[in-house]
Order: sequence, then C-alpha cells, then structure tokens
Amino acid sequence: MSADDCLAALRLVLAALDSSVGDRFEVVLHDFRQPEQSIVAIAGNVTGRKPGGSVTQIGLSILREGDAAKDQYSYITNTPSGRILKSVTVPLRDGRRHVFGALCVNIDVTEFWMLGKSLEGLFGADEKPPRPVTFVDDVGAVIGDVLKEETRMLGRPLADLSREERQHLLGALDARGVFSLQRAIPQVADHLGLSRATLYNDLKRMRAPGKADGAPGDETKRRQDAGQQGDRR
Repeated sequence: MSADDCLAALRLVLAALDSSVGDRFEVVLHDFRQPEQSIVAIAGNVTGRKPGGSVTQIGLSILREGDAAKDQYSYITNTPSGRILKSVTVPLRDGRRHVFGALCVNIDVTEFWMLGKSLEGLFGADEKPPRPVTFVDDVGAVIGDVLKEETRMLGRPLADLSREERQHLLGALDARGVFSLQRAIPQVADHLGLSRATLYNDLKRMRAPGKADGAPGDETKRRQDAGQQGDRR
C-alpha cells in the first residue's frame, strides 16, 4: 500500500470516529512528508489542534529516526492548558516499510493523574513527569520550545557559549530532528544571534565525519535526556 492509500483509508476511519469519541479522546493522523502542516485529520478535540497543524517534538524525533522509529505506548504528555494526557504514537509505513507519518492517540487523564500524585505523596511512589510536547498548530512554536528546552539545559546565556558548546547545542537540536524543518535555520540562527551562513557552516562542521567535537556528546545526551524525560521519539 502506498502512503497516500494508507492516509486515505485512515481518513475514513477518523471521520467515522469523530462523531463518536468524547471530549477526552483524540486521534491524530500525521503525514511527515509535509512536517510544517503534518496533521491531515483529527477525531476528537483534546489538544485544540486542527488539520494543517504542525508536527510536534515527538514527530520531529520520528523524522530523525526515519525507518528505525518504533511504536511508543502509554507515555504522559500535557496540553498548554495543563491537562494531562496519556498518549500513544505509532509510525505509519508504506508498502516498502518506509516511515512516512504517524497515528497518535491522546486521552485526557488529568483527574486520574492528580489522584495518582496524591497517592504518590502518601506512599512515596516515583512517577515520571509529563514529557515536554508542544500541542499547537504553528511549527515555529514547536521549534521555539525545543530551543528553550535545550537552552535551559545549558544553564547559561547564549552569548556566553563557547564555539564547542554551540556545536554541542546544534548537535542536540539536530538529533531531535529540528533541522528537518525548513523554518528551523532562520529561527535557530536568530535565536543564537548568528547569520544563516554561519549557522550552515557550523552545521556542516558538526555533521562532518570524524568531527567528534561536533557530534552530540555524552554531556549533550545527558542534558537532552534530562530535558525530555527520556523522549527520543
């Protein structure tokens, strides 16, 4: 089955679901061949997004992983309004097993989560916090939040970054799939106070074979894990 055939079939499924799911359940169909407008259909309305909305951080990581991307079940995210979601993401593959999109399910479990946190306080359970996911239609906001997460992990002003630290930051952004988006280069360059030409050169240097100082090292991986709570999807 081609990617377009698969999307067409799933569109029909989501159209049927849309009239039957409640306000705590959402199914989202993504086409990552157009990541800036990856949402092609939605059933339900938990995150407030619409068809034509952008990929999230999770989608960016699937773009980065490509055909190696795996299904992910029962992870916790939250909406901009603070609602807690239990989510599932399944990469979609065409007849050649190439990943081209994803089917995502989000269930609002806020009240259950709050009850669990109360019980955690009583019994000392260690529950992982929600993952940072930007549920908006504007891809620029997604890029901006990834930049904020990575900058926060650095723990120092961007103006004070050494060249090596900047290379590690670019490596972390690249590992999260940010540069698969067309709007990323000008937005990241502006965020770092660089020209686009300088950023292109830094990326080329960082990606060059054998440039160990340009690849995301152990420290960047540690910061990335801390900032994403283990989210490498």
